Amino acid sequence: MKKVITYGTYDLLHQGHINILRRAKEQGDYLIVGVTSDAFDKERGKLNVRNNVLERIEAVKATGYADEVIIEDYVGQKIDDIQKYNIDVFAIGSDWEGKFDYLKEYCEVVYLPRTEGISSTQLRAASQAVVRVGIVGTGRIARRFVPEAEFVNGVDVVAAYNPQCAEAEAFAQKHGVQPFADRYEDFLDAVDAVYVASPHLTHYDYARRALQAGKHVLCEIPMLLSAEQTRELFALAKAKNVVLLEASKTAFCPAWSHLLVLVKSGVIGDVVDVKASLSKLMPETTIREFDAAAAGGSVTELAPLCLMAIVKLLGKDFTDVHFYSKLQDGVDIFTKGELVFRNAVASFTLGLGVKTEGNLVVSGTKGYILVPSPWWLTNFFEVCYEDQNKNKKYFYAYEGDGLRYEIQEFASMIVNHRAESFRLYRDESVVIAGVIEQYRAGVNTTCLQ
Repeated sequence: MKKVITYGTYDLLHQGHINILRRAKEQGDYLIVGVTSDAFDKERGKLNVRNNVLERIEAVKATGYADEVIIEDYVGQKIDDIQKYNIDVFAIGSDWEGKFDYLKEYCEVVYLPRTEGISSTQLRAASQAVVRVGIVGTGRIARRFVPEAEFVNGVDVVAAYNPQCAEAEAFAQKHGVQPFADRYEDFLDAVDAVYVASPHLTHYDYARRALQAGKHVLCEIPMLLSAEQTRELFALAKAKNVVLLEASKTAFCPAWSHLLVLVKSGVIGDVVDVKASLSKLMPETTIREFDAAAAGGSVTELAPLCLMAIVKLLGKDFTDVHFYSKLQDGVDIFTKGELVFRNAVASFTLGLGVKTEGNLVVSGTKGYILVPSPWWLTNFFEVCYEDQNKNKKYFYAYEGDGLRYEIQEFASMIVNHRAESFRLYRDESVVIAGVIEQYRAGVNTTCLQ
C-alpha cells in the first residue's frame, strides 16, 4: 500500500483545501493528514486562526479524502511522522515549492498545484470587520506597536494623539496615520479602539474618556496606580459594553500560557515559592523613569509584569506584603517586594539603577520551573526534578517585540464580544494596581541606606 502524508492548518476549510486533499489522495492508496495544533499555530506566529483544532480536524474528515488525521505539534515532526508511518510520498501545495526538499532523503516529495484566487487569509479578511485603532502617546512603546499590529488581521492603526503637536505630526508622518493634537474627542471620533501608551499618570483620564465614548481600550502597563480607579474603569467598560484590557504582553505569549497550564496541572506539585526579577539600567536622562512627579521608579515601571506572574501562579489572596527600597531623589532605583500567601510566599526584585539577573523560578513540592533571563520575553523554560533525567525543556517562538500577542487577544475579544480575558482577568489587574498603590502609599516599606 502506497502511503501519502500532507499537512496544513485548514482554517475556514475551502475549495482550495479540498482540491489539495483530493490531489494528495491521488498520489497513493492511503492518505494521512496532519492538522496543526492551536499551540503550534501560535508558536509560528499564526495568530488569526478562526477554527480551533477540533473543528479543523472535523472539517478535514468531512471531505472524505483523509484515511487518518493526526495533529502536528512541533517543528521537525514531519521527519518523525514520515518514518513512524512508513510514508512513501510527502505532498504539499506548490506555494511551498522547494521548501520541503530536505524530506527527499526520507520519501518522495510532490508539490501539488494550488487553487488560485482563494485562501484562508482572504476568507478571514472578507468576513472580518476591521477594528480602527488609535494610539494615545507617541513614545518608545507606541513606535513598536504600529509594526506589531501589522501581524494581526482585522486591526488597522489609523490615528495617533499627542497634545504636543510636533510629536504627533512626526509620529503620524513616519507611520502613515492621522495626527491629532487638539481635541481628544476628535481623535476618538476617528477610531473604534484606543491603545493608551501615554505617561503613567495620564492613563486614567485617557482611558476613562475613551470608554465613556464607547471605545474599546487596551492600556499599557501599569494600567492604573489605584485599585479603586481600576475597578471603576472595568465597571464603566461593562456598562458601555466595550473591552478594557491591560497590555501585560507576557500574559498573552505562547510559552507563558503553556507554563501556566503545566503549573496548574500539578507537574511540580503544590507551588510554595515564586521568585521573579526584572531590571534594566537606564540613563538618568530618561526623564520619566527617574521623575518622582511623573510616578517614576522601578515599581511603577517594572512591577506589573512580576506581579502578573505571581498573581497568575498563586492567586489574589495574599495576607501580607513588605517592600525594601533604595531611593535616589525620591525615586526607587531598586525595590524588593515580598507577598505572603496562606500556603506560599512570593518575591519580586526590581531595578532601574541596580542590575540583577532576570530569572523566574517557580518552586513546588515535586520540582521547579526555571525561566531564564529575560523571563518576561518567555521563549524557553525548563521543568526540573530531583532526578535530572526527568527534566524537560520547552521552547517556543516569541515573535518580534511580543506586542502582537496582546493585540491579537484584544482584537479577538472585540470581534467575539468577550468582555474578559482568561489570560488576565479583571480582578487580577485590580490586585496588581492595588499592590503598586500600597507601595506608593508607603505601606510596610523599609528604605535601604
